[in-house]
Amino acid sequence: MDRLVIGEVNRVIADFESEAGRYDGVIYMMYRERQGNVVPLYIGKSEKLGKNGGNLSANIKNIEKNPNFCRWGYNYAYHLGDLSAVICPGHDDTRHTRKYEKWAKALFEMIPSDQPTLKEPIFFWMKAWSPEWTGVWKEFGPTSLTFLEYLLIGLASDLYPEQLLNDEGVNRK
Repeated sequence: MDRLVIGEVNRVIADFESEAGRYDGVIYMMYRERQGNVVPLYIGKSEKLGKNGGNLSANIKNIEKNPNFCRWGYNYAYHLGDLSAVICPGHDDTRHTRKYEKWAKALFEMIPSDQPTLKEPIFFWMKAWSPEWTGVWKEFGPTSLTFLEYLLIGLASDLYPEQLLNDEGVNRK
C-alpha cells in the first residue's frame, strides 16, 4: 500500500510542480474479493490542490513523510488513526466515531482488541486521475476526479449497499 500510494501521489506532485495540469489527484478504493469479484468497501479521493486554492494539498505534499498519507494516516481525523482509536484499547472514547465503529465491525473479528484480526483479506487500489479520462460511463465523456468519486460511490451503493462503508454520496436505505 505504501509503495502504491507514494508512486501514484508522486505522479500528481510532479504534475503540480511542472504545471502540466494532467492530474486532478488520486482516486482510491478499499475492497475485498468475493468469488473473483471486487466488492468495494470504501471509495475516496485526494485532490491535487488544497482548500486554499492553487497550493498543493496538505494530504499529498511530501508524501513519503506525510502523516496525512492521502487521508490514510495514523493521526486522528485520518482513516487509519480513527479506525485504530476504535479497534485498539487505550484510546480516549471521545475519539470513537460512528463512521469508524462501522468500519471496525465490518472489517475485524473482535473490537476492541490488543491483536486485531481481519475477518478476511482487505485490498487497496489507487490511481492518479486525469480529467481527460472517461469514468465508468462513457456517455459522460471526460470525468473530473470529484465527479468520478461520486459516480463510483453511487454505483457501488446500488450494487453493494450492505458492504459499502461510505456515508456520503450513497443511496439512502
